[in-house]
Amino acid sequence: MSALTDARSAPPTGGPPADKPRGWRQLSLLGTAMLVDGTEAGLVSGLFPVIRHSLGLTLGSLGILTAGGKLVGVAAGPLWVWAAQRRPRKQVLALATGFWGVWGIAAGFAQNFTQLLLLTTLLAAGYAAAHPLVPSLIGDLFPGPARGRATGALYGGLALASAVAGPLIARLAGIQDGWRWGFWGIGTLNILVGVAILLFLRDPGRGAGEPQLAHRTSTGRPALPKLDRSALRSLLRIRTFVVLVASRLLSGHLLLGSFAVVYLVDVFHFTTRTAAVVLLPLGLGYVLGTLVGGFLADWAHRRSPRHGLHAVLQIAQISFAALAYLGTQVHYAGIGPYALLFFLMGLAQGVNPPVNRPMVLAVVPPELRDAAFTLYVSMAEAIAWAAFTLGAGLAGDAVGLRPVFLTVLVGLMLANGLFLTLLHGPWEGDVRRLQQELDRRAATDPDGS
Repeated sequence: MSALTDARSAPPTGGPPADKPRGWRQLSLLGTAMLVDGTEAGLVSGLFPVIRHSLGLTLGSLGILTAGGKLVGVAAGPLWVWAAQRRPRKQVLALATGFWGVWGIAAGFAQNFTQLLLLTTLLAAGYAAAHPLVPSLIGDLFPGPARGRATGALYGGLALASAVAGPLIARLAGIQDGWRWGFWGIGTLNILVGVAILLFLRDPGRGAGEPQLAHRTSTGRPALPKLDRSALRSLLRIRTFVVLVASRLLSGHLLLGSFAVVYLVDVFHFTTRTAAVVLLPLGLGYVLGTLVGGFLADWAHRRSPRHGLHAVLQIAQISFAALAYLGTQVHYAGIGPYALLFFLMGLAQGVNPPVNRPMVLAVVPPELRDAAFTLYVSMAEAIAWAAFTLGAGLAGDAVGLRPVFLTVLVGLMLANGLFLTLLHGPWEGDVRRLQQELDRRAATDPDGS
């Protein structure tokens, strides 16, 4: 890791480290920066049956819309991180996740599929900034022991908001051009979020969450490497991170949120408003999963620092696969059993963020975390999500969604659970090496001068 210290200098990123109460206040602002992303995705998937009717689309169009929004993040994510190396992170977040909402307002005026695809893809390009920058900021706002709880609170709050928004979005299906009003509302909310971020977000500076670096001034904290091959090589030397990235490519549960409503409509013949009922228990389950996941991770790590976290991740993937079989392959009378099973699937899925995000923070040095989450979320997760949704849309038109869900939500998630066994080897050594490197930096330059 000594090569990392050769990275170039970067502009100061903010004031002194935030105290604990301020850290939690800043977390709520970061949550608003990510909130509209989930709401826009929920709008497209939850109201797709009426959008399909309004614009004369096919099932494959949903896959294309979702894939376009995810694939644009592969290019946009690194560009926003590049911008955040040259401008304060809060300015970049305010623009990308705030004022960028003008494209959401424009999407409400779309008259055909091409216009809707272009405008929602442009809107998603802005949301791509939050996925690498927000987790990195969490690492700077909170010390290691609190990151799991902070991450769980963030993603739990987002899921709760999405769960509440789901039924509200579904009600738009009964309004003339209701989906257009949804986009206009999202765009307006975006702009208000941008104003709030500019006024109230305080960036503590990179590395402020590390005990060895917290005392330093912003200019004495780690310099930022360029997003180039050297940074990529440094990340790929961290074997734990490589396994986590590869596992993200196998995360078939990403398909569920995008196709849940249209699946219940097309396969089990519920109405759109009835099928959308499952979005609330799905979101509530995810909220509970993020909270349970944080406590499970802490307990498992105390019981077995070398194996506990990976075991929690593996159990979550395998449990999801079993629940997905019961919730998507078995026909029940009424929406009630599906609501219960979608709640349990959400719970299993919600365990992931408070475990895997802190794991990335535990093995990646502060100056590479923006790049790490760009690769982990903006690229690997986006590619996987786009591939699943695009493939599901096209295959769903050809053979139906039921076999697609069996393959992706059940088969692939079982494979992912087994694949995560590879984490048990490198984890302990990767954590130890990072702590040794941080100790070395603190000993070499104790006052950050």
